[in-house]
Amino acid sequence: MSPIILLILGMALLLLLIAGARLNAFLALFITALFIGLTNGMEPAACIAAMSKGVGDILGSVIAVLGFGVMLGSILTETGATRQISNRLLQAFGSRKSKLAVCITSFSVGLALFYNAGFVVLIPLVFTIALDTKTSLIYLAIAMAAPLSVTHGFLPPHPGPTAIASIFKADIGLTLLYGLCISVPVLLLAGLWFPEWVKRITTKPPAGIFTQQTGEAATAPGFGVSLFIALVPVILLAVSTLLLQVYKPSEGSLRQFLLFIGDPGMSLLVAVLLAILFLGAFRGVKVSRLMERSGNAVSAIAAIILITAAGGALKQVLIESGTAEAITGYFKDSTLPPLLLGWMVATVLRIAIGSATVAGLTAAGIVQPLVVAMHVNPQLMVLSIGAGSLMCSHVNDTGFWMFKEYLGLSLKDTFKSWTLMESVIGLAGLGGVLLLDLFI
Repeated sequence: MSPIILLILGMALLLLLIAGARLNAFLALFITALFIGLTNGMEPAACIAAMSKGVGDILGSVIAVLGFGVMLGSILTETGATRQISNRLLQAFGSRKSKLAVCITSFSVGLALFYNAGFVVLIPLVFTIALDTKTSLIYLAIAMAAPLSVTHGFLPPHPGPTAIASIFKADIGLTLLYGLCISVPVLLLAGLWFPEWVKRITTKPPAGIFTQQTGEAATAPGFGVSLFIALVPVILLAVSTLLLQVYKPSEGSLRQFLLFIGDPGMSLLVAVLLAILFLGAFRGVKVSRLMERSGNAVSAIAAIILITAAGGALKQVLIESGTAEAITGYFKDSTLPPLLLGWMVATVLRIAIGSATVAGLTAAGIVQPLVVAMHVNPQLMVLSIGAGSLMCSHVNDTGFWMFKEYLGLSLKDTFKSWTLMESVIGLAGLGGVLLLDLFI
């Protein structure tokens, strides 16, 4: 049977197990991975090996980010730092413009911070602002998640756009400039307009993941130190990227140091240690109290970690079973316009595989010959594929599960909010690319 048909059956099975049989998503994802692998003719041992590799690959890249990120968030919340930041933001924008404040803050953070790291750093702030302004949590969560997705899909130095630009030999600076031009209208739609349509969705965050501070405002740390600690990961990543791109230090201690502080997990670890010192120990807050609160928060994301791992297993089986290759072969002889073709291939792969980065890189390999043969603007092709790689995020994407589990959403409501938001970004991004193509 065709790998594409088996993929469709596998996705139907996954949805049936979760929505129909009410199985835990971790269990359902593993069952689906086995189904797709074995029905595609993989040997049982090879299928298990692929799943183990997928688990290791995904956890290796996100577990430090998730763990240190939620610890940083809990310390910022426990010490009153997030309240100080939210109060100042609301003073600047007004409580009626809390969505705009969150959107601008998220875009600024997302310029340097990868999606997972940005999400876990900013979600405590979203919880705090929602509580203070009595605003719908999902309303603000969408305003926070949309800018992070936009920067992840469109803007270097994020791994997807940077790697795709390398494949097409696109100019990184122009890609960033065109990406910024597209990002503004996309954010107006996905980050500011779309939340109005989902703000009535009910959220039930896991108990203990974040709590409201009970201390008086007078005992909270100052705004400056609070903001600095929250932005330490952003600052470290920005400095590392800037120096590596501008000065291009050769192999040596300086380059290794910049690569070290530019790792999302390590930058978050530095931020956690600084938070323990400057928000805790130096202000007389017992470290044991902060660690107890952090431990509770880490325990609350155990389900997220398990689901993320299972998503990695499914992704690897899809790749090693030949499903991705079958999809790419289907599009190779297409006569569609190159920019639209790149977007469509990335969209199909995104739906099939889940990973935006993998979908983008695979799509780039398919349409790369067209860029030269048909004189397509390589920067616009990077952005077109980036837009497609964000489309239709669903149950095989770790971002889907992070959003669902942090907010405590039902599967249906996650489709209505997260999946639609990602699709709005993908469609608006394609529209922006086609519009730019008329003038460049």
